[in-house]
Amino acid sequence: MKGAMIRNLCPEEYYTDERCFIRELWNSPEDEGVSVARARVAPGVTTAWHRVRGSWERYIVQEGAGLVEVGDLAPTAVAPGAVVVIPPGVRQRITSTGPEDLIFLAVCTPRFTPERYEQV
Repeated sequence: MKGAMIRNLCPEEYYTDERCFIRELWNSPEDEGVSVARARVAPGVTTAWHRVRGSWERYIVQEGAGLVEVGDLAPTAVAPGAVVVIPPGVRQRITSTGPEDLIFLAVCTPRFTPERYEQV
């Protein structure tokens, strides 16, 4: 793959069965190493328990307040600037606890593909 400047790969967000809105910022078979999506969780909503097999995932919180649950760890409050690291295959979910949407980047390495996703 050659270097490139790509804008608005997926300008529209879509709602998922996980109970959040996703906007793919970068996810290409030409760049298997990483994908980046913007996730938005409405106030009071908890996403479904799920895991991503074969990929490390990081949540980079940009706006709002939340409570993240990863594996058997105690629920942890998150706010802008927090980074949550989720190993491959570990269950996870997040709750938007503030009055505004919780917005975070979901960065997966290697890149996210639908067959990696599993609700638990």
